[in-house]
Amino acid sequence: MRAANSIDFWRGFALVTIFIDHVPGILFERYTFREYSLSDSAELFVFLAGFSLRFVVQSFADEPLSALVYRLAGRALTIYFAQLVITLFALAIIAGASRMLDQPYILQWHNAAAAFDDPVEAHIGMVLLRYQLGYFNILPLYVVLMAAGPSIAAIDRLSPRLLLPLSFALYLYTVVTGFNLPTWPVEGHWFFSPFAWQFIFILGFVLGGPRGWSRFSPRTKTILFWLSAAQTALGATIALTDFTPDPANLPDPKLFFLFDKTYLSPARVVHALALACFFSGAFATLSRWAAPLTEYLALLGRNSLNVFCTASLLSLCGQIARYMYNGRLEIDFLVLIVGLTGMGIAAWVSEWRKRLAERRARRLAKASV
Repeated sequence: MRAANSIDFWRGFALVTIFIDHVPGILFERYTFREYSLSDSAELFVFLAGFSLRFVVQSFADEPLSALVYRLAGRALTIYFAQLVITLFALAIIAGASRMLDQPYILQWHNAAAAFDDPVEAHIGMVLLRYQLGYFNILPLYVVLMAAGPSIAAIDRLSPRLLLPLSFALYLYTVVTGFNLPTWPVEGHWFFSPFAWQFIFILGFVLGGPRGWSRFSPRTKTILFWLSAAQTALGATIALTDFTPDPANLPDPKLFFLFDKTYLSPARVVHALALACFFSGAFATLSRWAAPLTEYLALLGRNSLNVFCTASLLSLCGQIARYMYNGRLEIDFLVLIVGLTGMGIAAWVSEWRKRLAERRARRLAKASV
């Protein structure tokens, strides 16, 4: 088993938080950091995805760009097919719950009604990523970001100083204009505008690079730590007091001053970066004093796609269980235990398959000698 590292650990932490937050009303929801900050696990997950992309790009530094494009395109396709599979499973779970409980209303949960009322258009929209269920809408964003990976890698290789300004310009344009992709057949827009969320993805990519966080001096890191501590405290105060700016009293463009998640308003970006800076050194301490926890979360993080898919479906099952039993306390504990266990099993099976493939490759290599 690979040793735990901070990226895998925090990605695993984000996955557990996403699972809990995707079961609305569960007892443990009030203890996730979403309740105490302006940002949540979505920003952390996307930021770390950009950080991880940097490692992939660096591993292909001596390879032709075509090899990297092939690798990233393959990853984007894998995520795309994962989105289709879990969406179909989610629709089946919703339909099964509706039949079992004799509650037709459940068919309307999470934007699912279109799949049952107009299945032809809904399935076309699903394949085009334009039809998305509630709580199953982060992977489409990830597909777009990974599909843009070859362009990001090409710009970084040819003119690395240009990447962040281009990303920031697109982000500003999006926040000013509300630029987004439409959904269909249900009218609306993507819950996560990829044109805004690409910015925090690129920030992760840049900070993970040779001109990023590793280049900062200890003194600079100390200053940033205390600034981030102040920003984290301010965000917690705003979240705990439930302060929300009144759009009617805000100047244009209003998205600059709101805490909007769809368009990743600046306050959310700043707070997400502050949290990342403030807790950047926590892994070293946790790995010494809570090794089993760090190993478990790192295991989840190393196998993030399979774990995310499993967690998404288990969270939907948890919603149904809470609906059936009126949100009883013991059901909340059972949902958490089953969810964490299921995520762990998905990660363990993924690791086992990887080890099996590695052993098979070594045997073939020895046989060919």
